[in-house]
Amino acid sequence: MCGIAGVLHGTASARPMIETLTHRGPNGVRTEQVRGGSVAHARLSIIDLEGGWQPLHAAGGTVIGNGEIYNYVELTAEFGLANELSTGSDFEPLLHLYAKEGPAAFQRLRGMYAFCLIGGDGRTWLVRDPFGIKPLYVLEQEGAVYFASEPRAFAALLDAELDEDRARELLAFNYTLTGDTIFKGLKRLAPGEIVEVIDGKLQPSTRRPFLSAPPIGQKSDEAALLDRLDAVLEDSVRVHQRSDVPYGLFLSGGIDSAAIAALMSRLNARPVTAFTCGFDAPGAKDERAQAERVARALNLDWRETRFDEADFWRVLPQVAWALDDPTADYATLPTYKLAEAAKGTLTVVLTGEGGDELFGGYGRYRKALRPAWLGGRPAEPRPDDAEALARWRAQARAPASLTRLQQAQWADIATWLPNDLLLKLDRCLMAHGLEGRTPFLDPHVADFAFPLPDRFKVRGRYGKWLVRKWLERVCPAADPWARKQGFTVPVDAWIAPRAADLAERIGKVEAVRRVRTPDAVRATFVGGGAERWPLLFFAVWSLVHLEGASPEDALRQAAGTI
Repeated sequence: MCGIAGVLHGTASARPMIETLTHRGPNGVRTEQVRGGSVAHARLSIIDLEGGWQPLHAAGGTVIGNGEIYNYVELTAEFGLANELSTGSDFEPLLHLYAKEGPAAFQRLRGMYAFCLIGGDGRTWLVRDPFGIKPLYVLEQEGAVYFASEPRAFAALLDAELDEDRARELLAFNYTLTGDTIFKGLKRLAPGEIVEVIDGKLQPSTRRPFLSAPPIGQKSDEAALLDRLDAVLEDSVRVHQRSDVPYGLFLSGGIDSAAIAALMSRLNARPVTAFTCGFDAPGAKDERAQAERVARALNLDWRETRFDEADFWRVLPQVAWALDDPTADYATLPTYKLAEAAKGTLTVVLTGEGGDELFGGYGRYRKALRPAWLGGRPAEPRPDDAEALARWRAQARAPASLTRLQQAQWADIATWLPNDLLLKLDRCLMAHGLEGRTPFLDPHVADFAFPLPDRFKVRGRYGKWLVRKWLERVCPAADPWARKQGFTVPVDAWIAPRAADLAERIGKVEAVRRVRTPDAVRATFVGGGAERWPLLFFAVWSLVHLEGASPEDALRQAAGTI
């Protein structure tokens, strides 16, 4: 895990860009002139602590990458590369594979990654993993291509000009859609995008899908599927644990993190360290008790952290700073505090993102399967902004051959997953120099889970039916058939007492005025509208990233003295 930056076919140095990303790579920075440009790497040391510094050079090529290629061990053995490698880095085998196969080598990778590869054949590539776990942003300017892990690296190259359509998307969905960012002129590579750079221009790209083959239905023998699920998940957790530094997990009271915990407990001789966050607020849904039951059953080294109103106002501006590509998902708040708590104990954290999308966990999937006369409807967001919804539908369009459930899953994997959940995980953990890993978002897991017959995903009132059935066997303490509480952060309880003052202050923020009238802002805050939290977040975010305020000053301007 790290931060990367570069200038391709330009004369500028990447050094100023990478110096804005040192929070992603606290172990050190390296910058290097390469053929036709400059590349830079801020390193968080995970694998080969001494020899894995980047840029890496081998087989006549150069690579800098962010993330992890988990199957580097298997690729090294399969292609007989052991005697050719000069480091133990997970990225070095990629250069040798590219020398043998060209860009076809990218299809062999199993991991989370964003990288720039300059091949010995003279070709230059920018590549992002198929789920979009790791970010990559690009800018074409004056005959050069600039790239980096976060938008803040482009601050000296771009005027921080708001794209109002993206801002409206943020308020409609809590995230912006793939492609154009909220900063005019700055783009992000889509999940799985592979693009060649020739003479300072991005060429038409190709996409590596998250499925390695068309989703042909699995056989429906339940016992065989449960055994296969066990093997697939164990294998994924095993490779996601590859690390030369301490690793653990974030444990909620839900199905997905309990599944990861059960397998980590099975695979590790020592107790696995697990962090859980709970909310100290009246009426808040709190899963700490359930998480503790799982931790005790699995002999985890369980650490509890609390989140209260004081944390809300303290963490809000820090999260706004960290999310330079914004998502208004309130789950960013406890995620940020969990990372803050884990820092110093762990360097790698496994999490449960992706389990709902691949195995059919959301309630909206069940609604999508109902007949119309029982209230069935498409599993899509329902914002008031018709243009934003049209853009969402274009992004979320799934192959017509899929079932209605699979189409709903496909839409989430294409939109919400990379632009909200994974963005949240990347920024909130990297702000503290932690690497987040997602064993559910693995090509082997996806190839097993997505083609499952609908009845093994949704049955009656239960989503993730097969995972629940399996968890009942491997960790009954997880109580997999209990009614899901849902993950909510009691933001409204903390905003409501200050609603009138917030309405007055936020209605005056320039970026907010460009997408909402002061009267609309007041109606939202005083009337208790759903946009209270997104508007508060957007106001603080815009003051930091568009007007240059410090996080603390942004909060004072948007919310007054706390």
